[in-house]
Amino acid sequence: MQDSLHLLGKRRFLPLFVTQFLGAFNDNLFRTSMVMLVIYGIYRSEEQEAVFSAIASGLFILPFFLFSALAGQLADGGDKAKIIRIVKTAEIFIMIGGAAGLLIGSVPLMLAALFAMGVHSTFFGPIKYAVLPQHLRHDEVLGGTGLVEAGTYGAILLGTIAGGLLGAGHVRWAAAGVLLVAVLGRISGGMVPPAPPEKDAPAAKMDWHIVRASVTLVNATMHIPRLFLAIAAISFFWAEGAILAAQFPPLVKNVLHANEQVATLFLAIFSVGVALGSVAINRLLKGNVSAKFAPVSALAMGVFVLHLYWNVRNWPIGDGALIDLHDFVTTPLAEWVMFDLLGVAISGGMFVVPLYAFLTTTVSKSETARTVAANNIVNSGAMVLTALALTALVRVGVTVEGTLLPSKMGRGTP
Repeated sequence: MQDSLHLLGKRRFLPLFVTQFLGAFNDNLFRTSMVMLVIYGIYRSEEQEAVFSAIASGLFILPFFLFSALAGQLADGGDKAKIIRIVKTAEIFIMIGGAAGLLIGSVPLMLAALFAMGVHSTFFGPIKYAVLPQHLRHDEVLGGTGLVEAGTYGAILLGTIAGGLLGAGHVRWAAAGVLLVAVLGRISGGMVPPAPPEKDAPAAKMDWHIVRASVTLVNATMHIPRLFLAIAAISFFWAEGAILAAQFPPLVKNVLHANEQVATLFLAIFSVGVALGSVAINRLLKGNVSAKFAPVSALAMGVFVLHLYWNVRNWPIGDGALIDLHDFVTTPLAEWVMFDLLGVAISGGMFVVPLYAFLTTTVSKSETARTVAANNIVNSGAMVLTALALTALVRVGVTVEGTLLPSKMGRGTP
């Protein structure tokens, strides 16, 4: 059985793993702190809160759609380690603005910082996957990808918990935290070994026209059937994840009538589940890159989402006061809601990790970053459309729980 944990002791992997971990932690520390501050401390309208969550989700994803083509060109044409250092330096300045937004309670400034963090992640994303086949042996790539995904969702879990605890009542600590983690990420990023362009890489020739570059990149990638199917499947996963993650806070507050502790629990359960699925699939596949478990994983995700919708729809009506974590877990149906969330996440992790490994191992190493960038463009397009659809559904009167299953128009609809 493939044991990927030994990679954590290798300099060719550990600095990248730590840098990605800190970046994901900081994204979620800031984003969750912002969402909790706004929903539980600034806004007082269910519609405003649902729209804000959808807009925040869309703003973070939009840069992936706009700038992934540039990111892929840069990563394949330059030293990826140098680009990491530049990107992580930029994170420090972005978080200065984000920390200021948290401290003064400025929604526009916080959203601007969130968009900028999306730009940061856009340029880092293709690199983290493109470096893996460059620094790891072929039989280590699936294990390395699984560790990166598990570490990412572990970081999401910790960042979510920290943001949930700090966002509504300890904003100063949240502001200090995002700055400190950005600095630590720059230090770890500086330790990533050099990753120069492959010998067969074409001469660097940047196309700075973002629309033309994006269309060219997607067309060049999606006409290959195996890549088209993999990217379409990954986009399905992220679109479904975007619906759930964007709606967790307003769903918890306005449908389950629970406080920010429960909203944090939901995000934590989802993160733990994807991490568990990411590790489990590597063990099932024994290090072989294969999507043979993808169909059953996708089917399981659908079943869990349907059952989650049924349980939320039949949630007991509250008396107006928000319940805390203790009262939530003792409420009838709570255990099924948590079980469904965990099931969706584990199935999702098992579904998506082999597909990412497939993308990075079935193309030339000189084209890996651009392939991942094309994937990010399609993924982000799906997620932005999902965010717009969520906003539109809320505007026309669909309840928060109804957005889990858009064919239904909310509680009590046959």
